[in-house]
Amino acid sequence: MDIPRLITAAPMSGSGKTTITAGLIAAFVARGLRVAPFKIGPDYIDPTYHTLASQRVCANLDAWMLPESRVQAVFAHRAHDADLALIEGVMGLFDGFSANDDTGSTAHIARLLDAPVLLVLDASAMARSAAAIILGMREMDPRVCLAGVILNRVGSAKHAQLVAEAIQSRTGVPVVGHLVRDPGLELSERHLGLIPTLEPGKWADWLAQARVRISATVDLDQVYQLAQAAPALNDVRDHPFARAANASHAVIAVARDQAFSFLYEDNLDLLRAAGAEIAFFSPLHDDALPPNTQAIYLAGGFPEMYAEQLAANSRMRRAIRAASEAAMPIYAECGGLMYLAAEIVDQRTMAFPMVGILPGRSRMTPRLTLGYRTVRAARDNWLLRAGEVLRGHEFHYSTWEQSSNGTCAIYQILAEPDSRPEGAQIGNVIASYVHLHFLAHPHLAERFVQAAIHTKIQIGATE
Repeated sequence: MDIPRLITAAPMSGSGKTTITAGLIAAFVARGLRVAPFKIGPDYIDPTYHTLASQRVCANLDAWMLPESRVQAVFAHRAHDADLALIEGVMGLFDGFSANDDTGSTAHIARLLDAPVLLVLDASAMARSAAAIILGMREMDPRVCLAGVILNRVGSAKHAQLVAEAIQSRTGVPVVGHLVRDPGLELSERHLGLIPTLEPGKWADWLAQARVRISATVDLDQVYQLAQAAPALNDVRDHPFARAANASHAVIAVARDQAFSFLYEDNLDLLRAAGAEIAFFSPLHDDALPPNTQAIYLAGGFPEMYAEQLAANSRMRRAIRAASEAAMPIYAECGGLMYLAAEIVDQRTMAFPMVGILPGRSRMTPRLTLGYRTVRAARDNWLLRAGEVLRGHEFHYSTWEQSSNGTCAIYQILAEPDSRPEGAQIGNVIASYVHLHFLAHPHLAERFVQAAIHTKIQIGATE
């Protein structure tokens, strides 16, 4: 498999990887190339920018949650027909699961895919010292090919020239271009990072500006040559997205709108491979579930930002509550859990009624809960088997203030000495703050579809 590929990385978060990656994608697309975008790590927001720029699904590559062979399978699945694959890194180049190794890091993926690295360096407050950073990055792991550098947030073209001369004379690593500091290119952020492009915003204008700026001061021909230097990859033998010959049909309603967008596209592809027809719906705007719905998937997102609108859509809240009362399988992650609670208390401490399947309220807090999680299933249900160990991640500023009425935890988080119960099951409703990547556990998709097939009710069934 011979795919030109390049990873954009940085010494630390906040260096401008997303802006430069999206701008590069847009610039190459404008040249007529088919660009396959990827994002390393458990990120739902940055990929929306790369999807917008490429008009292709931006998939996540996560070597902590997924086996290495599965990461390679995702790459092959998404990039097989592309002229170029551009992969945005996560945090700093060598930042992974722990301080003692770089599992799950950008460097880990670079080794796994034999992909050259283009380092984005925020040079706003440095000159010759930039060379020391590049030296350290290159020497940290000689197995990682540090192929080039883009200077970000420089003060002027002269500043960029000074920094580039220092880097190239001391390290020999080519500087392929720069981006002058421009507040107009800075992306708006809120409590969980950037704002997803599914929400209202002048994303097309911003992307056009990033493309023009990068095309003017970055040598795109040289960048493409760096990507072409990546060696051919071995053929992938893992084909998790292959549809089973005897896959049965089931309609799974998947929430997707401005409030619910935190969803791995690979999860949906696995559900389709297992026989699911995915029917998207909006808890914000729709007043009924899709026709023939047999199961519901409520992904994470920003329900707290749209709590008033979600509360106002009482018909959808009643429809989901009725589905639960009819024992329909419902799976909810993070924001989905918040929506299923009795109410949401937002950042202004205003309370809004939600679906009311889960007792208690979800309340926004100033404390960020984030990180990878290893969990053990507490009991058998339509999705899990007692004792199964799974990997996932959390990322939220809310807490579920629950009562104990009728709920049973679905997981035990395995984190010594802070092991704790997590999530809840009521009837056929499974909800948790933990996000799962189904590619790590493909049997979950198969069980999801089988549970949908065997449900005794179809919402809005048509003749």
